[in-house]
Amino acid sequence: MRSPLQSDKPHSPACLHGVFEALQRLPSPPSCWKLKTVPSRGSTQHRSKRSCCHAQVHAAADLAEKAPETATADFNFEHYMYKRGKMINQALDKALPMAYPPDVIESMRYSLLAGGKRIRPALCLAACELVGGDLEKAIPSACAMEMLHTMSLIHDDLPSMDNDDMRRNKPTNHKVYGEDVAILAGDALLAFAFEHIARSTKNVAAERIVQVICEVGKAVGAEGLVGGQIVDLKSEGLGRGVGLETLQYIHEHKTAALLEASVVSGAIMGGANSQQIEDLRKYSRSIGLAFQVVDDILDCTSTSEVLGKTAGKDLATDKTTYPSLLGLERSKEVADELINAAHDALSSYDPHKAAPLRSLAEYIRSRKN
Repeated sequence: MRSPLQSDKPHSPACLHGVFEALQRLPSPPSCWKLKTVPSRGSTQHRSKRSCCHAQVHAAADLAEKAPETATADFNFEHYMYKRGKMINQALDKALPMAYPPDVIESMRYSLLAGGKRIRPALCLAACELVGGDLEKAIPSACAMEMLHTMSLIHDDLPSMDNDDMRRNKPTNHKVYGEDVAILAGDALLAFAFEHIARSTKNVAAERIVQVICEVGKAVGAEGLVGGQIVDLKSEGLGRGVGLETLQYIHEHKTAALLEASVVSGAIMGGANSQQIEDLRKYSRSIGLAFQVVDDILDCTSTSEVLGKTAGKDLATDKTTYPSLLGLERSKEVADELINAAHDALSSYDPHKAAPLRSLAEYIRSRKN
């Protein structure tokens, strides 16, 4: 029987969109987990029917097994991402089993195992591979990147921040569990990410583990994600009063910093030397900014159904974006320039080993959500 991922056309990053869409259609949370929204803080209404997320993880694994087992002559990006997705989903499920207190653990798992493209852990593992490292050494860091990304989404969706009701075509965490539990779940994921790197990384020199912890801490703190978020919040409603320099600061810190940490951490765990780390830092900074430029473009050109979150919100809140400052066409040119710069940063590496990172860059260029 023909695999649903096989095609008469050559595989390419562009056709990965269908793969990600298939992943998004997995029953997550499973139908046996009947969620109820929380009408108000402090409500005694039963928030969810307790269930583990094993069903969705195993469903993802089953789909991953349907990927073609033999890659084509060219790099098979679909196959690669399915296998990496399976690896990460299983590792995340294992890292965060149901435990006491169940309310916060359920909330953490609800968002952490809610699907998604797993770009940050994939970048982490691809960087480890590029420098000849053992993937097992980078898996804890890769999982930590997804935990931190999930934390940022939970907090970003809160009414006091971006105030979104939908994420990945499902109710946001605070709509299901309430703002109080959502805040605590995000805090717990933030703390657990560092614990997981320190506790679960094996056969890596202690100084490299500390180096990764420092890299990640900077990426999510005031010099990274938090710094970008606060400048973003203070810039709302200013429209074109926010200049390009400030907008670039927001994007480089709020979004690109964690993508950079994902790539660099994978390289460090893989045994990269200082030159390799610098090359990959250049690559990641380019794709990180490009990711957000494309996000700005999609917000004004796509739909909520495709994005899995509210579309057109930047315009509605008079938020400064690349299209609002530079126009749509110039914004597309900027994204292309950044992706091309990312490719240039990998020019000295073996094309076969660099194929995952190059393909991920092309996916960021052409992504639809």
